[in-house]
Amino acid sequence: MKKPALQIFFLFLFLLTNSCAINPVSGKRDFVLMNESSEISMGRKYHPDILKKFGKYDNPPLQEYIAKVGNRLAASSHRSNLIYRFTILDSADVNAFALPGGYIYITRGLLAYLNTEDELAAVLGHEIGHVTARHGVRQQTAATAANIGLAAGQIFLPELRNQAATDTYGILGGILLSKYSREHELQADTLSAQYLAKAGYNPMGIIEVLKVLKDHAAFMQKLAGSQGEKAHTYRGLFASHPDTDTRIRHIINSVEPLKKRNKFKKKDPFPQILSGLIFGDRFSEGIRRGSRIYHGPLEFAVFFPGGWILKNSSSSIEAFAPAKTARIRLTVHDINKHISCKEFLTYRLGFKNLRNGKKISPHNLKGYTGLVQINGSTKKRFARVCLIFFNNRAYLLTGIAKDIYIQSEIDKKILQTGLSFHPLSKNEKSLAKPLKLKLIHASKTKYKKLAKKSPIPVDAESYLRLLNQQYPKGEPKPGQLIKIVQ
Repeated sequence: MKKPALQIFFLFLFLLTNSCAINPVSGKRDFVLMNESSEISMGRKYHPDILKKFGKYDNPPLQEYIAKVGNRLAASSHRSNLIYRFTILDSADVNAFALPGGYIYITRGLLAYLNTEDELAAVLGHEIGHVTARHGVRQQTAATAANIGLAAGQIFLPELRNQAATDTYGILGGILLSKYSREHELQADTLSAQYLAKAGYNPMGIIEVLKVLKDHAAFMQKLAGSQGEKAHTYRGLFASHPDTDTRIRHIINSVEPLKKRNKFKKKDPFPQILSGLIFGDRFSEGIRRGSRIYHGPLEFAVFFPGGWILKNSSSSIEAFAPAKTARIRLTVHDINKHISCKEFLTYRLGFKNLRNGKKISPHNLKGYTGLVQINGSTKKRFARVCLIFFNNRAYLLTGIAKDIYIQSEIDKKILQTGLSFHPLSKNEKSLAKPLKLKLIHASKTKYKKLAKKSPIPVDAESYLRLLNQQYPKGEPKPGQLIKIVQ
């Protein structure tokens, strides 16, 4: 046996015999490669990265409230010795997750769809369960062991050295090691119910949350299908989670005996605390209003074709025609030399073969537009580019039709979009403010009528039902406290 093989073999034996620890939840020995101090260090290391990526939601009273609920649950958990840190992330995504060592995150996007403190506690309790059962540590250990196992296998079994075998091993490892496993999710659900009951909350909260996520996933699937896309839902990956119905059936058996422990509950402060919560786009990325974008920090507005679907992110704004027959993308670039718009397109951005180029002056701003042939296209497909200088930045708008036969019609719409670019007016500044939740007492109003006045850009009626847990066909009862968006 060669020396590298011996080294890996003995390393593997060492890990197997010296890397076991008692699991705080099960009381059984787990194969792990990380002690508690290292686990906490891992969470501490990656916490700043999470904040940098998503941003911390700027609402100290709400952050304090979330921490109060979370710490109440943590005190009833299997690892009450840890100091837990609860953070609301400034993201419209519907999600919650945890890092090893007690770092718990929930997005404002998920908060918006919760209606009670029990439901909030259920989400936080689920993530605390991942920490107490050391799911993250166990997953990291399994991934490390898999890599060592592959290295050893390639030495002892030469047939594992080819790329196909390595890829196959990686696929199998991906299914087994995905964060989190189906078993871990079900355990976290059960632990959440236990912690809820011990802390005086209604353990039925976890079932209500699962129903919320199921409805949201169903709506997102429907919405994505109408837009020709794949749905992005709360931890909706097959490899990461069992389906919601399975989770509900599993947890019901755990909840029933726990329900008898407490009498639930007093007045719930949670709905009122949600009043004023930002819904949808954040101010720093611009606000969508139908097919229009109003960008407060960059002080511009642009109007995309009516009926097109807008996607907003920190790096670009994209608009898609129905059935994705065309696309327009807007990006921003810094200007660091005194050159013309044409020169910027040619030398800075590399558009050296523009056709039918001409100057444009949208709202008295300097600009340039032209056509560029798509590489590899045999049917002379062209993209329209428009460049506009504004406030020491260059705004590049590119657009293209999917089919050559509608190219001329789409090109006109792309150019109209470029010409609509303008500085934010005084009257438009209010439109650049983010949408927020507001609580009202329903009269005899239906969601369809409320949706007509709502600024939610797509399918406002369904969103209002989801926010109030009455999806897909429920209606508010007179006097019911409901959430709207304004």
